[in-house]
Amino acid sequence: MRIFPILVLMFFVGLLPARAQSDQTNPPMPDRSYKLLSEDEDWSFLRDPNLREDFWDPIKYITLRGGREEWYLTIGGEAREVWEQIGNDNWGQQPYMNGYFNERYMIHFDVHYGKHVRTFVELKSALNSFRIGGPRHIDEKKLDFQAAFLELGTSGDRNWIELRAGRQEMDYGSGRLIDVREGPNSRLSFDGFMVKSKIDSWQADGFAMRPDLDKFGFFDNAPDHTVGFWGVYATRPLPRKHTLDVYYLGLNRKEATFERGTAQEVRHSLGARIFQAAATERPGWDFDYEGTWQFGTFGSAGIEAWTLASNTGYRFPRAPLKPRFSVNADIASGDHSRSNTLGTFNPLYPSGRYFGVFASTGPGPLNFIDMHPKVQLEAPHGVSIFADWIFQWRESLGDGVYAIPGFLIAAADGSQARFVGHRPGTEVQWQANRHLWFQADYGIFFAGPFLKETLPGRDLNYWALWAGYKF
Repeated sequence: MRIFPILVLMFFVGLLPARAQSDQTNPPMPDRSYKLLSEDEDWSFLRDPNLREDFWDPIKYITLRGGREEWYLTIGGEAREVWEQIGNDNWGQQPYMNGYFNERYMIHFDVHYGKHVRTFVELKSALNSFRIGGPRHIDEKKLDFQAAFLELGTSGDRNWIELRAGRQEMDYGSGRLIDVREGPNSRLSFDGFMVKSKIDSWQADGFAMRPDLDKFGFFDNAPDHTVGFWGVYATRPLPRKHTLDVYYLGLNRKEATFERGTAQEVRHSLGARIFQAAATERPGWDFDYEGTWQFGTFGSAGIEAWTLASNTGYRFPRAPLKPRFSVNADIASGDHSRSNTLGTFNPLYPSGRYFGVFASTGPGPLNFIDMHPKVQLEAPHGVSIFADWIFQWRESLGDGVYAIPGFLIAAADGSQARFVGHRPGTEVQWQANRHLWFQADYGIFFAGPFLKETLPGRDLNYWALWAGYKF
């Protein structure tokens, strides 16, 4: 049976508005939002037929055993289409305009065999057309498992523990160190084991993983046996609506490359993050502060690296457009090649949109200092507007500029220029309904003295049009 025509039909039917809710007084509605990680969604409340109001609700809770409401199947997915255009990629290393079309399709099956056993399978297909030079590994994946794991666990609200084995996605904190790489076309996944637990106020994950090698074909992704990734990430609420994250992360790469050369890297990261969400009822401050220290070995050398990151904002939820004004101030260490200690901070697996609108180009969070003012507005009819301006410098003059994945774009090459450049950008998003959204991005990274001394130094420009649908 060909499933694609059926999905197309369901896509357009899903544009129809949901039935109006009853005027009767009801308890608060359960969470119907779509999560970044689909595995985090809980649709079990739909076992009550009276709560079904959306076109897709019948496939969000499918009973598997009569009289056993804990045995059920959830089906969901998404489609995303993006036109990206990059001019002077890497500030002129590709001195032309490169426009291409990205498509991404994902569908998942979440099966609960009672309260203690669960399987989650998610398929992905990422396609790229028209890109000069062909697709990169982040652009195309014909068809493969994005996730496929078995979960065994206890039940309970206050204290519980779960064991997962198989292919998984990971997303922690603000995405500065571990993210699913949502901006690029093909998301990141890992193979291995994870233990998830909740003990009183603490929720903690421990894991041992290998990242999946990105390959272009059908079901040919495999774990990268040259890389080991393990750690513990814990979080708990604090008084005054604050939240604390603490973590240890370990990384072993048999071949890691920085400006000083290539060698085996064994790196340990210790960090903490404290944050408070933006105000929703009355004007108020919000913040997100994080610090990480790294140590280990790089070949025969040691590692000493660090980063400090901050986001401080103030929101006016009662004013027209509910503006939020904020400033990011971040710094990550670079290398001093005369020392026998590698000083370049490694952001591990950071967000694919670390510096805003650039989804798949521009600088990464290694050896940098930035100042990043932003303003966010909420217009009527589900429209949100975001504008920012990034100013970026090198932390160490003995180290170069790196891309988001961590490879070197421009070596220091003896340059004493610290200023890398600046980038104004804007983003407009329209959430047409709970399923359908559209987005437009535009940004120009004006090359500073360092890039003009070490590269062609042309101004990098980027724009993209996005459309997405989730069910």
